[in-house]
Amino acid sequence: MALYAIAPPGPHADRRGEPSATLERTVPLTRVKQIAAAIVLAFSGMLIFLAIDGLTMPMRLTLAVFVATTTAWTILDLPDTPVALAGAAVLAVFGAIDEDVLYRSLGNEIVWLMLAAFVVAGVLRQVGVIEHIIRRLLARFGTVQGLFWALTFLIFATAFIIPSTSARAAMLAPVYLGLAAAIGNARVNLALALLFPSVILLSAGASLIGAGAHLVAAGMMEHLRGQSPGFLGWIVLAGPFSLLCSLGACAVLLRLFLTGDERAMAIAKPVADEAPTSLTPQQWTVLAITGAMILLFAAQPMHGIGMPLIGIAAALLLASQRVSGLPLKTALKGVEWNLLLFLAGTLVIGEALLETGTAQVLAERVVGLAGNGIAAWPALIVAFAAIVSTLSHLVITSRTARVTVLIPALALPAAALGVDPLNLVMVVTLGSGFCQTLMVSAKPVALFAAMDPPPFGQADLIRFAGLLIVPFVALIVVFATLAWPLQGLPLH
Repeated sequence: MALYAIAPPGPHADRRGEPSATLERTVPLTRVKQIAAAIVLAFSGMLIFLAIDGLTMPMRLTLAVFVATTTAWTILDLPDTPVALAGAAVLAVFGAIDEDVLYRSLGNEIVWLMLAAFVVAGVLRQVGVIEHIIRRLLARFGTVQGLFWALTFLIFATAFIIPSTSARAAMLAPVYLGLAAAIGNARVNLALALLFPSVILLSAGASLIGAGAHLVAAGMMEHLRGQSPGFLGWIVLAGPFSLLCSLGACAVLLRLFLTGDERAMAIAKPVADEAPTSLTPQQWTVLAITGAMILLFAAQPMHGIGMPLIGIAAALLLASQRVSGLPLKTALKGVEWNLLLFLAGTLVIGEALLETGTAQVLAERVVGLAGNGIAAWPALIVAFAAIVSTLSHLVITSRTARVTVLIPALALPAAALGVDPLNLVMVVTLGSGFCQTLMVSAKPVALFAAMDPPPFGQADLIRFAGLLIVPFVALIVVFATLAWPLQGLPLH
């Protein structure tokens, strides 16, 4: 009654002032979610604290927090960062982990690396280096087909510089708007609008700093085996996969969304006033420092300097009035602090699952339930992990949250059936990068869909995702079973 009383008659009321059917349907759905979450939490609590034997109290608390945060992210759809921080704080308050683990998470090298990368990305965006280079290169292509292929490679390259898919989308949105105005064809612009967020999301897997989820995965690999792929090692493992996925998305859009005449359509050249000019000395300096940072990332095994320290040094150089004209205070405003705090919270939860032995117990219980017979079919285990992780974006909208949930709940238990755990961590991490089915599944998709007029709708996304998802899963299985073992990441 109170809810209805505050709603004045208007778009949500009929002639008698009664709430519309839309409002009536919305309220029960929220209540259904709350009831479902309460049932899941109550049932899980009884299992964890009463029915399951052989668990220490820290294990039970860790498992309870893991289930609670997963329920909050999936069923209740609560904000990612407050849930992660609350879960981390509960673990410390009730003694499942030491308080120092919580405090250290804010000083974790992953958080510092992401902070530095955000500052670098903010300077690049303010100075306009990336947009300028892309516009100059795209001016050389005269047809829609050539433009699409060139854009795919150029967007792919930005994954090695910009640490956030949403930041890349915001930076590249003006490029799309300029191209769409020059093309002036609704069907081509629809395909172009789908290309930008799709390649942004799929190409992120190629770079260790392409998404916070990759750094979480690398951290868990370090806990599991004492080693994890560095910047160059990640490119070697995931780069070819991500490039093939990006090229596949481009091919699908060109062949199944456009006709032959549309692919061959000429693009209007920019007039003299709009033609791209040469880079300024300031832009060259910014580009040189950024390039040096990437080279030092790649050569880290040789010089031994940590990636976070390299990133911080580059960020301090770039966020200087003399170098970029942008002071550090202004550059820090572009940092996604919400994501950094979220990373810190998920790192605590992930470390608790490993340090308390909870993940190992889960793995042993799965082996007991499934039996050892399935261990003879490692490709089947990989395929199952790939399918689940690929579909997980339908219920967990945050990429980092998906990896935090899937590694202990899926990758490690499945690894106990005979597949190398690091292999499965890569499988679920890259699988979680497929997130372009729904408008709410990823920020880049939502950003491009929100343009005026909207270039594509939900039906277009579902059609496109439906064409991509089977090849995507198949490609993960091929890499996990055939390619990665040849690169030093064994299957068994």
